[in-house]
Amino acid sequence: MVRKEVLSWTDVDRLIEELLPQFSTSYDALMMVTRGGIVPGGILSEALGIKYILTAAVEFHTGVQKRLAWPTFLQFPGDSLLRDRSILVIDDVWGSGRTIMTVKSRIEAAGATPELAVLHYKPGESMFRDAAPDYYAAVTNNWIIYPWEIDRGANRELAAAGVG
Repeated sequence: MVRKEVLSWTDVDRLIEELLPQFSTSYDALMMVTRGGIVPGGILSEALGIKYILTAAVEFHTGVQKRLAWPTFLQFPGDSLLRDRSILVIDDVWGSGRTIMTVKSRIEAAGATPELAVLHYKPGESMFRDAAPDYYAAVTNNWIIYPWEIDRGANRELAAAGVG
């Protein structure tokens, strides 16, 4: 059974503090993978002094063979904005790894050099046995609920209904 772990903002601060000393280079840009990478990406961009911020939104269609689904890029910067840049890619969690690895491949195809960072790495769920994030703050098998995901908007209604 998967254990649910609800994080506080203090927990997120600790994870960010764990990540910061790991970065081995300076970056030309930071790419936040939506939606999970937006909050940690904003915090890291401030801490690292990165002002060139990009976003990537990737959707995988679900269905019978969802693990084989081809991604749709809902938002992605043009190649000219990426070419010859060193880019730190940030997301909240590496579960299957499909989303962040898809972003990495697209960045490389544009002629840039990506490095991948997540708050939580779940190696047991990863579809990529020969790949992992370059940087991560914690390893877990738990279902992580970040403070920006709780009791707001639709989540408040789901919580009230006992769903989630």
